[in-house]
Order: sequence, then structure tokens, then C-alpha cells
Amino acid sequence: MSSPRTPPGWPQSVPPPESPGWQVPAVSWLLDHCPADYRGYAGWRKNPVALAWVAVRHIDAQLEVMRQAYREVRVDLGDVVSPEALAQIQSDLETEGLRLRASARGARLLCDALQGKRYIPRL
Repeated sequence: MSSPRTPPGWPQSVPPPESPGWQVPAVSWLLDHCPADYRGYAGWRKNPVALAWVAVRHIDAQLEVMRQAYREVRVDLGDVVSPEALAQIQSDLETEGLRLRASARGARLLCDALQGKRYIPRL
């Protein structure tokens, strides 16, 4: 859910860019959506725009892998799992794909905001 000052898809745990110190929760959100090892890179912590840039690419790559897995699961696993298991796996892949789409949107919005771009609501 977005507030009137943030665009649709803005991460719920991150205050609007006009809020003092909003970058701290933005960095935490971005790091939460990347591999744990990313927390060890000082350059990304010191440069949130770079972190957002790499997070967008990381999430996009994950989303592409989920899409590819969804396309291939029936052929690759259809003979080795039960039909019920296959249906559950497809459902799980679909759910994960939706989560990743939302994460990709949030990461892009944070990347834009960290670069100084501001959301202007339109009718």
C-alpha cells in the first residue's frame, strides 16, 4: 500500500523520500532483497544509489529465472514428481514470481528516489 506521497508499489517499510533519514530504511529494504553477502560490501552501504542499481539487476535476474522455471517445470519435472506435486510447484513458482515483480517495482522506485526523482501524483 502506498501513501499519498509515494507511488504505488513503494515499499511499506520505507518512509517517503521527504522524511528525514528515509535512506536508512531504504538501504535495509534493498539489502533484505539481495543475498546476505551483499551486506559485506562497504561501497554499496556508503552509496545507496549503487546498492539500488545492483539490487534492481539482482531482482530482475531472479524474476527471469522464476519465469524460465515456470516455463520448464512441466517438461523437466513432470516425469519425476506426482501431478499434485507439480501443481503445487507451479503455484509456488507463480507466487514467487509475483513477489519478485513487486520487489522489482519497489527497488526501481527506491533507485529513482535515491537519485532525487520525486513522485508527482496525477489524476
